[in-house]
Amino acid sequence: MAAVRTISIEEARRIAVRAQWLDASSLEREADDLPEVVEQLTLLPLNPTEIVAPSAEQIAHTRIPSLAFDDVRRAVETEQTLFEHLGPHRHPMEAFAIGLRAMTDLPWTIAIGRDPESIHSSAREWLDANGGFHARVLMQLREEGPLPQAEIDDAADVPYASSGWNTDRNVAMMLELLQIRGEVVVAERHGTARVWDLAARVLPPVEPARIDDAWSTWRQRWLRSNGITRPTHLGDEGESVRVEASDGTMLRGEWRLAPDATAEGFAGRVALLSPLDRLIADRKRMTQLWGFEYALEQYTPAAKRRWGAFALPILDGDLLVGKVDAKSDRESGALLVHRIHWDTEPSPRLRDAVHDEIARLAAFLSLRPAMP
Repeated sequence: MAAVRTISIEEARRIAVRAQWLDASSLEREADDLPEVVEQLTLLPLNPTEIVAPSAEQIAHTRIPSLAFDDVRRAVETEQTLFEHLGPHRHPMEAFAIGLRAMTDLPWTIAIGRDPESIHSSAREWLDANGGFHARVLMQLREEGPLPQAEIDDAADVPYASSGWNTDRNVAMMLELLQIRGEVVVAERHGTARVWDLAARVLPPVEPARIDDAWSTWRQRWLRSNGITRPTHLGDEGESVRVEASDGTMLRGEWRLAPDATAEGFAGRVALLSPLDRLIADRKRMTQLWGFEYALEQYTPAAKRRWGAFALPILDGDLLVGKVDAKSDRESGALLVHRIHWDTEPSPRLRDAVHDEIARLAAFLSLRPAMP
């Protein structure tokens, strides 16, 4: 049996940053590279909140500095190089169950969506019990679509029941389950409101991949976009490695390294990350590799927030060094920066770079920066 290789935690962090295309080489990309970027990242997670910026747009902009705000939506609705996708529900991180994917990924995402194992057993049972409702939704879209969700008739045979807030959200749950299966698709969005249509009328015809090949592709792509991660959901993908912390101790558990992943020649940069950025979305991995303390506080009562409703983590090379508490104020036309929370005392170089990134984000949002 071959010896398990050990890499340093600095190498691991740099591999992770490079895998997410957040190193200095990203500064060379142009707007036309957006589909390639999304393919590398696996998807752009969708959170259309306007607290600071919609997550898909901000994440794309951190990888393509020349990107215009409307370029992401144009890629979905006009150029059709991206499509909105949901699933699989056994995704390792719930935040990434819904997002924008590259159209080139359609064959394997459709195959996975049609796999019964892609949705929870309770949802499969509900779908089976609503055969008539299923058919009526498709018929209404065929005859009247595209339609906003609010205009689709709730004619469920059996109401949806859950322990959470989805109880009786019959139309929403049917559409989302059919989206996973590749039968319907979000044709466009008006703000947060989704407009639905038959997938066959919106997406190009493709031959689904073989299911085993599709799941293998999913695992390979997940590992490639992380660079290094825990083996959960990965099967035998990647090289098993150990990660050595700065004090010489080993991080607990097994880690998997993507093929050809390396920290050699790494050159970093400063970036403001979305709270849903793939680099930090796995909070356990974030804590292990960076020792970074952070949480999205969008739904935390204001009096209990430590960093702000939608604080933006600060990446400096291969380190996470602080958070920017900001808010987009359309009425005043400003990106309001309430406070910059530094985890360590910043150098003049870092402070200036963060101010530059705030100004760049404001310009992307057609706002002016308003510093504290």
